[in-house]
Amino acid sequence: MGCRFEVVFNAGEVEEATVLGCEALDLIEAIEERISVYRDASELTALNASAGSGRWISLSGDTIALLETARHLAAATGGAFDPASGGLVRCWGFRDRKGRTPSETDLAAALAVAGMVGLQLEPGSGRGRLLGRGAELDPGGIGKGWAIDRAIARLEADGVPSVLVHGGQSSVRAIGTQGPSLPGRAGWQVGLRHPLRPNRRLATIRLTDRALGTSGSGTRFFVERGHRLGHILDPRTGRPAEGVISATVLADSAAEADALATAAYVLGEPGLPTILTAGSRVAAILVVSGEQGGLRLLAAGVTPEILAIEPEPGLAIEWISGGSGADPSPMPLT
Repeated sequence: MGCRFEVVFNAGEVEEATVLGCEALDLIEAIEERISVYRDASELTALNASAGSGRWISLSGDTIALLETARHLAAATGGAFDPASGGLVRCWGFRDRKGRTPSETDLAAALAVAGMVGLQLEPGSGRGRLLGRGAELDPGGIGKGWAIDRAIARLEADGVPSVLVHGGQSSVRAIGTQGPSLPGRAGWQVGLRHPLRPNRRLATIRLTDRALGTSGSGTRFFVERGHRLGHILDPRTGRPAEGVISATVLADSAAEADALATAAYVLGEPGLPTILTAGSRVAAILVVSGEQGGLRLLAAGVTPEILAIEPEPGLAIEWISGGSGADPSPMPLT
């Protein structure tokens, strides 16, 4: 999945931490073997290769569950998150990390076969197919989170009370408490990287049995005629999304947080009501351009007790109520 995964335990809390951590990482690797579109033998590679042929492809139960979850989130976001837009990703050159502007003809062809409506699944018989020739699945907006959720489930089943798992630092899920279990102490402190200054922290978030996903185009983009074009595409138009610098979503599962963060990046500020109602305990943090070169941080469905923002000149902060993202038992960050 193009990133490094880590499993973080409290020191001395879990006797078999090394063994359990390795088993969790092995599980993530096995999931990548099934869903990565960069691996020739994966299930999704076979599904993409058969698009438009009418052939059914055998899929594991976990892959089918992932695709059903993705379809639900695509519908909940009005298509702002769409894992069946892989053809668009390829069209813009982001699949091979060689960004380019496609011709209008190529763009229209890729857009015509995008959308989860072209995916048919038969869970009972363990198979699926893509109807449109040239249709292509790309789980990049949900795959890391899905793998993290499976790893957390394995660790919980093994009796681990507290652990944090992250993929590339942009997809995180934590359970239990960081450090000793003391009265009034809960959750894990997670840093939110500054989208324009990678060596700085923008804020600290307290995750309590919750997940976090962040989307941005800070490292994957190309410049054409002075215009910066990022790798996160708006599946509804087929063109790079613009207007948001970074989008972070908190949710109960990492898969949900990842997918909704992508949708929040695409939809921007007007789409916050959609994001906040798309899942359980969802909250969103958007960073957009402010006045006179500064930044605006929009914190929707969270409170200062959960989100501690690092002050900086020109940073305007707006707290937006709504949704069900607020922690039921906030505590000051220390």
